[in-house]
Amino acid sequence: MLYSKNKIALVDCNSFYVSCERLFNPSIIKKPVVVLSSNDGCVISRSVEAKALGIKMGEPYFKVKKIVKQNDVRTFSTNFALYGDISRRVMKTLKYFAPEMEIYSIDEAFLNLSSIKNENLLKHSYKIRETVLKWTGIPTSIGIATTKTLSKAANYIAKKEKSGVVDLINSKQVDKILSNIKINDIWGVGRQLTKFYIKNGINTAYDLKYMHNGWIKKNTNVFGSRTAMELKGIPCVSLDPHQEKRKSCCVSRSFGKKVTKLEDLNEAITTHCLNAAEKIRLDKQTVKKITIFIRTSPFQNNKSYYSNSKSIELPIGTNDSIMLVKKALTLLESIYRKGYRYQKTGIIFSDLKDIDIYKKNLFSEINNEEKRMKLMEAIDYTNIKYGRHSLSIAQAGFGKKWKTKRQHSSKIDTACLDFLPTVRIT
Repeated sequence: MLYSKNKIALVDCNSFYVSCERLFNPSIIKKPVVVLSSNDGCVISRSVEAKALGIKMGEPYFKVKKIVKQNDVRTFSTNFALYGDISRRVMKTLKYFAPEMEIYSIDEAFLNLSSIKNENLLKHSYKIRETVLKWTGIPTSIGIATTKTLSKAANYIAKKEKSGVVDLINSKQVDKILSNIKINDIWGVGRQLTKFYIKNGINTAYDLKYMHNGWIKKNTNVFGSRTAMELKGIPCVSLDPHQEKRKSCCVSRSFGKKVTKLEDLNEAITTHCLNAAEKIRLDKQTVKKITIFIRTSPFQNNKSYYSNSKSIELPIGTNDSIMLVKKALTLLESIYRKGYRYQKTGIIFSDLKDIDIYKKNLFSEINNEEKRMKLMEAIDYTNIKYGRHSLSIAQAGFGKKWKTKRQHSSKIDTACLDFLPTVRIT
């Protein structure tokens, strides 16, 4: 029975946004599908079938419209509420297999599998994939290795394998696998570093692994050295299961069409403020500093550009949506200028602290903080149960003409009973 000291698995959801859309629309399974960014600007997720057509990640949508039309590619606008909910379900499922887990992104997580025997790693990984697919409907790929960088490399290959799992701990072909991974596909190697490496004859992960560490230290930085060491199987980036709470929270969106009226900007800022306040309440935090900003498009022809922002320090930290909205709208009114066609606005909460720090203060009773907290709890409970903005405030408006362009939205809402799948018994 062999054991390796470090056993790290990277679980990555396959074409995550596309997979989420397919959950509620079986007719697009095995069909080319793309998901677009905010305002339907760029391609941010592609199915395997869409990749085969030559559609690239980050490609502006107008450039691929011809391919989309000719090949009947199904197109969807982003639905972050849906993706966030499915992500939470996936991560909760992964917790059953590895209590020590680092959530790396909305669709990726590192798992500590050090308690699993080497000979059982593949079996255990297949069980993870099978359970995640069964419980959430999301297909995954898993890469296992002794370091995070190697597990990323293993996962890169796993996505191309039918089994969906690559184990580098028990593999005798690690170097062969690394020789098939281009230098720009290595975790932590950015665009500029890629150019530098290629210029010096380092074209693959294999080349970087066997490059002298002294040369790497001299010519790159500590991060470059760490990446090379990790490719050698020497852990330099530890698993971080205890994620720190955010120190700031920003919510901003570009408008679906240009906005000129203060009333529309008020609606947008109010909506962003409500979303940000909900996020910090979920993290049990309060905010001490609010910043709002507005700007026009810098690419408008023959139009003057205007951009401005303003901040305010609150005397006492709070996460009360109503109080925060009042402050934000006052800031907006002070920087709004007539005659401009605004493209974007947003709000930033900074100097976030744990809620316990400001739980009791001299003005608690005067401000009715206990009642306010219960009100916020009631609002959050209602919105979680019945869908975001089911319960809101008047300043957020109803029409929202400024909303982000989402012409291809599936409008799926996991908080709505209408989207429950129907089972027919014949």
